[in-house]
Amino acid sequence: MPMDVATIAKKIIANSERVIMGKRQQIVFSLVAWFAEGHVLMEDVPGVAKTMLARTLAKSVGCSLKRVQCTPDLLPTDVTGASIFNQKTNEFQFRPGPIFANIVLADEINRTTPRTQAALLEAMAESRVTVDGTTHTLAPPFLVIATQNPIDHEGTFPLPEAQLDRFLMKFSLGYPNMEDELKMLAALESGNPLDAIGPVVSAEELVACQKAVRTIHIDEKVRRYILEIVHQSRQHEHLALGGSPRASIALFRASQALAAILGRKFVSPDDVKRILAPVMTHRMILRPESRLRKVSAADVLEEIVSAVPAPVLDVEARV
Repeated sequence: MPMDVATIAKKIIANSERVIMGKRQQIVFSLVAWFAEGHVLMEDVPGVAKTMLARTLAKSVGCSLKRVQCTPDLLPTDVTGASIFNQKTNEFQFRPGPIFANIVLADEINRTTPRTQAALLEAMAESRVTVDGTTHTLAPPFLVIATQNPIDHEGTFPLPEAQLDRFLMKFSLGYPNMEDELKMLAALESGNPLDAIGPVVSAEELVACQKAVRTIHIDEKVRRYILEIVHQSRQHEHLALGGSPRASIALFRASQALAAILGRKFVSPDDVKRILAPVMTHRMILRPESRLRKVSAADVLEEIVSAVPAPVLDVEARV
């Protein structure tokens, strides 16, 4: 690999764990999404450090961070920016919105209107925005971390399936255990731990990691394994909608990123299994009758994985 992705990842993880206690898996998932040039949707209750995770990642890489508090009156131009008339020059000047940052935290994305959601998701998909006929490219590395509250659904605009599919991964942080929460209180005793950390890698190194991830080898057997899982989801009796070709690509890219973070030059079937749930569950739409029977997308995915045999890689497949 032209870039030692594992070393870069270890530095970011170690720095992040000084602030976010006991959530290594979620930090790794965030890096998988960032290294694979995808985006993250976190559905969780308030106060579990979703915003803190975004700030920690930004500080660890020395990147810019902008936060968008999504409300029903938020306009698309509040996200993308707008052209403002300058009376001195007698011309319109473009004022970039918060989307022009390396990390954009879209807080409570389901509280803003579908029109504003669409503007944000267009920027995510294309890494550029068009305002008044002019296209503006978003500088890499670019990561959107969107959050939504699963409890209070009053006055919300749930993301439709087609827009959920735009997120590479969806996961929850969850409550810390008592030991980790004790460590968190101890760290807060002398001040905010976020103030004590600084950049450990550069934005340029992270962009180099994104390029290196694309060189990770995936054997034909593992590719077929990925496709078999996705195709099984399309035929499952409990699902009205299974994984799309975008889901196959997401599994492909995310498994490359995880293998690189773990220090390998090839993807193993175990890599695919580890990132299956955060990549696939939000893309699987249950039938109404299955939902009534309390069947979850995670249950269906577990059933599919147990039915699809994992391939055994020979030595050549690991090169």
